[in-house]
Amino acid sequence: RVGSEHALSSARKPITDNTQRGWWLTKANQPLPSRYSSYIYQKRWVKLDADYLRYFDSEKDTYSKRFIPVTSIVRVASIGDQKFEVITNNRTFAFRAESDADRNEWMRTLQQMVDERKFKGLNRISLFQPPTSALDSVDKCGLLELRGFKNKLYVVVAGDKVFLYKNAEDYRQGIGITYIEMNVGNVKDVDRRGFDLTTPYRIFSFSADSDQEKDEWVEAMQQSITEALSNSEVAERIWLVEANRFCADCGSPKPDWASINLCVVICKRCAGEHRGLGPSITKVRSLKMDRKVWTEELIELFCQVGNCVANQFWAANVPPSEAIHVASGSQERRRFLIAKYKEGKYRRYHPLFGNQEELNKALCATVTTSDLAETQSLVFCGAEVSCFSGDPDFPNPIALAEQAGQKLQMEFLLHNKNSEIPQVEAGSSEEKHYSVILPSVTHNGFLHKTPSMAKLVHERKSREEFSRRWCTLNDSIFSYYENDRNAVPNGEIKMEEIVCLVNNPPDTHGFESTFEVYIESERLYLFGLDNPEAIRKWVKSIAKSFIHPRADELLSYDFERIGRLQYKGGLNLERAKEGWFALAQSVLYAFFEDSDKEEAVHLKKLQELCIPGCCFPAKRLWGLVSLPRTLYIQGERKLDFLGWVAAIQKAAGSSGDTLSEQQLTESDIPVIVDRCIDYITQCGLTSEGIYRKSGQNSKTTSLLEMLRKDARRVRLKEGEHHVDDVSNTLKRFFRDLGDGLFTKEFCQDWLKAAAVENEEEKVSQYRHLLSSLPVVNRATVKALINHLYRVQYFSEMNQMNTHNLAIVFGPTLFQTDGKDYKAGRVVEDLISRYVVIFSVDEQEMRKQQDEIQAIIKMRIAGSSSGTQQAGDFICTVYLEEKKTEAEQHIKIPATMTAEELTFEILDRRKIETKEKEYWSCFEVNEREEAERPLHYSEKVLPILHGLGTDSYLVVKKQLSMENMLIYLASRVSDSKHGMMKFREERNVLGLGLSTGFHDRYFILNNSCLRLYKEVRSHRPEKEWPVKNLKVYLGIKKKLRPPSCWGFTVFYENEKHEKQQWYLCCDTQMELREWFASFLYVQNGGNVWPSESSKVRASRTQQDSRLGNISLIPLRGNENEMRNSVAAFAADPLTVSDNQSALGFTVQGAASHWLVASRLLGGWVWDKIPMHEIRRRELGGVGECC
Repeated sequence: RVGSEHALSSARKPITDNTQRGWWLTKANQPLPSRYSSYIYQKRWVKLDADYLRYFDSEKDTYSKRFIPVTSIVRVASIGDQKFEVITNNRTFAFRAESDADRNEWMRTLQQMVDERKFKGLNRISLFQPPTSALDSVDKCGLLELRGFKNKLYVVVAGDKVFLYKNAEDYRQGIGITYIEMNVGNVKDVDRRGFDLTTPYRIFSFSADSDQEKDEWVEAMQQSITEALSNSEVAERIWLVEANRFCADCGSPKPDWASINLCVVICKRCAGEHRGLGPSITKVRSLKMDRKVWTEELIELFCQVGNCVANQFWAANVPPSEAIHVASGSQERRRFLIAKYKEGKYRRYHPLFGNQEELNKALCATVTTSDLAETQSLVFCGAEVSCFSGDPDFPNPIALAEQAGQKLQMEFLLHNKNSEIPQVEAGSSEEKHYSVILPSVTHNGFLHKTPSMAKLVHERKSREEFSRRWCTLNDSIFSYYENDRNAVPNGEIKMEEIVCLVNNPPDTHGFESTFEVYIESERLYLFGLDNPEAIRKWVKSIAKSFIHPRADELLSYDFERIGRLQYKGGLNLERAKEGWFALAQSVLYAFFEDSDKEEAVHLKKLQELCIPGCCFPAKRLWGLVSLPRTLYIQGERKLDFLGWVAAIQKAAGSSGDTLSEQQLTESDIPVIVDRCIDYITQCGLTSEGIYRKSGQNSKTTSLLEMLRKDARRVRLKEGEHHVDDVSNTLKRFFRDLGDGLFTKEFCQDWLKAAAVENEEEKVSQYRHLLSSLPVVNRATVKALINHLYRVQYFSEMNQMNTHNLAIVFGPTLFQTDGKDYKAGRVVEDLISRYVVIFSVDEQEMRKQQDEIQAIIKMRIAGSSSGTQQAGDFICTVYLEEKKTEAEQHIKIPATMTAEELTFEILDRRKIETKEKEYWSCFEVNEREEAERPLHYSEKVLPILHGLGTDSYLVVKKQLSMENMLIYLASRVSDSKHGMMKFREERNVLGLGLSTGFHDRYFILNNSCLRLYKEVRSHRPEKEWPVKNLKVYLGIKKKLRPPSCWGFTVFYENEKHEKQQWYLCCDTQMELREWFASFLYVQNGGNVWPSESSKVRASRTQQDSRLGNISLIPLRGNENEMRNSVAAFAADPLTVSDNQSALGFTVQGAASHWLVASRLLGGWVWDKIPMHEIRRRELGGVGECC
């Protein structure tokens, strides 16, 4: 069809250079009805280069008025009178030259370029042209206002260029206005929604629709500038080999990334999927930005091996049906790359495959030659890079290659020292998902649709923004047409591409019912109707078409959101698995890969909801901590993951003013109630006038607002929150409940029961009414009355007996004005008859009495803690590993050192230390996946004060100590210097790198650690005092460190400002040397005691009253631990009466309670499994059992 027509006439004969031609021509501006007969002509400067035909207002202009991609030109034809047509896939353009000779020259040049492209197989998406399908290689696209243009322009940021189009339709056809080379660009923030893209030739003033949208555009353009300014010298040299000019995996042109161990050059999209395989399989580096990596040997290796040789091995047997191409989606790429490199599915097997000994011999022989292809085949078919060659002088293949002068062989082997050998994993999650045959569902009808979007819909869409389309679902393809008579669809969505389906609440947008479809390419489609039943059928049909058949039970729920996500859970947190999830109200139903049926996660009962960016800054990861499992949900795609995050956060929060709509504990008690009761139990039972006195109104209002917003994250602490403010908050919560504690339905029945005179009848009615309450109300009533029962037990101290409490809580719980005495009578009856009405058995009652006595002891001890033996704490220490049978509970005096603690544990277990065995006490941080051996003279008590809930102490052998002592004895200088890979974690203010590991030069001396950008640098970028550093061995796996030999370093200055960063070494030997140097300078050269046996013999004996029994482990803040321990330090065996039991739920890593019972004149210590009492643990020192 004829879209827009142009006529050009030349003033002079055009140049004949095929790579660049430019001349003055005239252009037809307005086509008239008769074909090409009448135009308004304007003179334009026209350029033709290898990629575009462009025209400008003048020859001095840098930015064109229009460009036509050469790749979209199908053919060129003459139409007479110096005119010719340029025919593209979508439009036909008419041009006019000044003479027939000029016209013929233009036609010959254009047709020659088209033919050359076809002949070379280059008729693909241009290097500089954003692709027209699936938004491949596009970093950001959408509508923006540009000063000087009446309508919004469609702007695309792709690679190192920004393209301007009149609209999205022009973008799809590839016909644009101009493009901006970002190597001369600079982005400047102007105002709330505006920003300028400044170049030496022109300023482009853009305006976005919102602040957030503006920030996204500015970030995308800044990244484009970074890419444009990157060094392309390495890329140009590697691209000299023709096979390296196209991605080794999908064929994209001009790939600027590489896997340096696999020796393949890859595009940006494949590089992202390569990273997901892990550095043990593929080490991804940029050709343009990682300049230091590219040594002369590595560049030469890529020129000799590269994509051609590598694919002869890796892609020797790729079926055409499984190959990927430029437009392939992320799931397709991931599946292909796993099969290609991780499983070696398509590789050419070496004849010696399976014979390890022969493979190793062949490798030792080959590395002395220049046959790199043979070396690659041997290594990735199982030959060991570090195998013994049989020659002590040259013990391994690397040494043999060096002796033979084969530098490229050495380079290849060094990069593959730790590479994993491909191995087929039967039944991987990717295979399971893609090999399944989805059910065939058929459905059709009219729907109203908005244009697809690349961001979440935060604003209400009006009816005018929807277009009516005829939609069909058939053969796992959803198609939408202009109307029901059209045969060609406007667009299609394959069911296998759908990752999430959302059924919006009524009236979310202009139509009564709407639903959203999210696909792998980060696009969102919004559909709507005024018919809820029709929408429900569409949602069910689409869901059934893309949900895995094994997870079809999820379809039985009235879900708001359903789809697939990556997750981690159980004991194996290294590999993410694929699961199917459905969110229905406040329940997240999940079908896991390792389960045969779905599991339900009650979001309102979560113990913890770890928010991304806080707990997991480096990844899209959420932690859902609930019983019986902790579930980590990981997002592969930003768009649908952000939707899941918002939906889960909303479902997990308080959603209304009734009890059932609050965040709940595992016992169905609102967290807000549980928090307040726990705090008052610990800090306010002896407070005079508790619940009668009112706290400050402003503090009560503020605290209640925080608790209602997210009670899980609120920690009530003594000194920060006053008891009366907390008690007033609890009362106001009950008074403001929408349906009341006793519910409006049964409220009058409770009041009537209070008037019954017969005792048995009254108790019977109370029990009946209690059983009639909803589960949450019933649990809350019992928890509250149990708490008030404890409060009245301290009435001599707090002046709040049963009657006084009833006067306060009667009107509060029944939400009356206080004139009806029956409300108070009900509360008084419930407290005084607590044991009978709530069927509290003798054992539970005895525990509560013991508990009350323990609280009295703790409060008394807390008030007189100055007379106690200060600093003695009890903690759990593990022997060799963290497991129940390895735990020991030790009393820690203030003077105990790490060496003394180590020998205490070894003595208890009767372990004899042998010569050259170095036993140490380690501080293990589970969250950081790191550990730190304590110096033998280090005091243990300060360490305990600083331990978090995810840290613990363990005594075990320090296997590398002997090697470190040998290194320290042989080194010449007290300082240490060398290259390490450095990554800085973002701090609270968002500062810091946090964008991967970078090579840096370090110097460590007796006073400080200095970081330099390069070896040649004279001034350090950073400098830290050594005394303020804590160095841990290990790095979190989720950071994807370049090697497994690394440190996690914590720094805290005098102002208590904290930093955290990570260091990586290339070898284990380097790691030991650096760590030994840190130990040496931090401890004045005294790394290990010379006469440890004397210390062991002269250690202070245990308190004779305690013997060698295991004690109760305590964890909490310092005041809580001192108050608790003081009660036991005074007289640990008289805390409770005969035949009594005493136990505490405490925050920490202890896996059991220890319960002491006095039987037959002696004490028996029993363990209670943590899972029995973990349900009560909610942080801080928990409620007593």
